[in-house]
Amino acid sequence: MVRFDIDPDTLTYSDDGLIPAIIQQHDTHEVLMMAWMNKHALEQTLITGETVFWSRSRHTLWHKGATSGNTQRVMAIAADCDRDTLLIQVDSPGPACHTGSRTCFDEMVL
Repeated sequence: MVRFDIDPDTLTYSDDGLIPAIIQQHDTHEVLMMAWMNKHALEQTLITGETVFWSRSRHTLWHKGATSGNTQRVMAIAADCDRDTLLIQVDSPGPACHTGSRTCFDEMVL
C-alpha cells in the first residue's frame, strides 16, 4: 500500500462529489491531463499508487492505463489552498491522452 499525506475527508468536493485533478509529469513538470476524482477514486489511487479517476460519461471508476498499459505511477499529491483541486505528480512513461498524444494539452489555441 502506498501512503501519501492527504486525507480525502479534508477536501472540498463539488455538489456532485467530484474534485478536479491536474496530472503532471513529476520530473519535467509537463501538464499531461486533467480528470475528475470522487472520494473513492482518490482512495483507490492512494491504495494502488496509480491514478484512478471517475468517468463522468460512464459513471464509473477508471484505472488510467488499465486497458492501454499506459498507467501513471503516483509520486506526489498536493491540494490547492482551497482544498478543491488536486495536483498529482506522476511517472507516466507512455501517452497520457486518449488520442495517443503524450499530453492532452498539445493544441495551442492562442
